[in-house]
Amino acid sequence: MSKKILFMGTPDYATRIFKELIKSSYEVIGLFTQPDKPVGRKQVLTAPHIKQFCIDENLNIPIFQPEKLRGNIEAAEEIKNLNPDFIIVAAYGQILPKEILDIAPCINLHASLLPKYRGASPIQESLLNDDYFTGVTSMFMEEGLDSGDILALQYLKITPTMEVDVAFDKLSDIAAALTITTLDNFDNIKPLKQNEAEVSFCKKIKKDDGLVDFKSAKKLFLKYKAYSYWPGVFLTSGLKLKNIELIENKSLNISGSILAIETDYILVGCEKGSIKIKTIQAPSKKALSSIDYIRGQRLEIGDVLK
Repeated sequence: MSKKILFMGTPDYATRIFKELIKSSYEVIGLFTQPDKPVGRKQVLTAPHIKQFCIDENLNIPIFQPEKLRGNIEAAEEIKNLNPDFIIVAAYGQILPKEILDIAPCINLHASLLPKYRGASPIQESLLNDDYFTGVTSMFMEEGLDSGDILALQYLKITPTMEVDVAFDKLSDIAAALTITTLDNFDNIKPLKQNEAEVSFCKKIKKDDGLVDFKSAKKLFLKYKAYSYWPGVFLTSGLKLKNIELIENKSLNISGSILAIETDYILVGCEKGSIKIKTIQAPSKKALSSIDYIRGQRLEIGDVLK
C-alpha cells in the first residue's frame, strides 16, 4: 500500500517537488499553501503558483489555505483526519507548530547546505557570498527555523555567471529528486544533527536590497546575480542595470565612468574593477539597450552614469 503524503508549499520551487510526488508511487492526499493574495497595481487576487498548477491540471486534491497554522486547531484537526504518513514541506512560508509536527514525520526541502543559510533566501545568499557550491538539504522539521536533523544532501556547483533564476531551476529539480530519494530510503537513514557552530542565517529580501553603487565591480555583479529576478539592481537615481557581466575587479577608475562604447554594450568603471552593461531602464520607462540610453542622454566616454 502506497504511503500517504500531505504536501505544504507555495512558489514554483514547491510546485516542482509536488509534480514529482504526483508522478511517484506515493499518494498525495492534500495540499496546504498560502492564501490567495492581491498582486500588481490593480491588486488582482492571485492564487499561489502551486494552487494554480492544481487548477490548470484539474487535480482532484483537497487544497487548504489557512492564514496561519499556529494556534489553528481546525487546521491541525484537518491534518489529523487526512492521516498522512509523511508531511513534506518546501518553501511553505510558515513555521509548523508542535501540534502539527507531532502528527507525522515532517520533512523539509531547504535550498541550502544546512546548517548554512537557514531562513528565507538561501539561494540568493549563496550567490551574494560567491560560494563555489550550494545545494538542497532534506531534513526533519522541528519548532526552530531550519534547525532539524539532516536526512540527505545534494550539491550544486555554482558557475561564475550563474544567476538566481538558473540556480533556482537547478535546485528545484534537485529538490524534487531528493524528496523521492529521501522517502524511498527513509527507514534506512540515520539522521545527522546540525553543527550549531556552523549555523548562518539569511533574511527575507526587500526591494531596497537591490540598491547598488560603482565602488566594487565584483560586489555589484554578485548582487546582480542574486537579485536579477527580483528586485533587480538599481542606482540611487532609480536607474536599473540589466544584462551585466563582470569584466575584471582590479583596475582603478572614477565611479560610474563610461570607459568604452561598443556595438551592443557599454563598459563602466567602478572604483575597483569594471562591468559590461547591455540594458538600462530609467524609472517608469521601458528597458533600452545601454547604447540607445546613453545616446538619448548624450553621454560619451569619460562621462559618469548616474
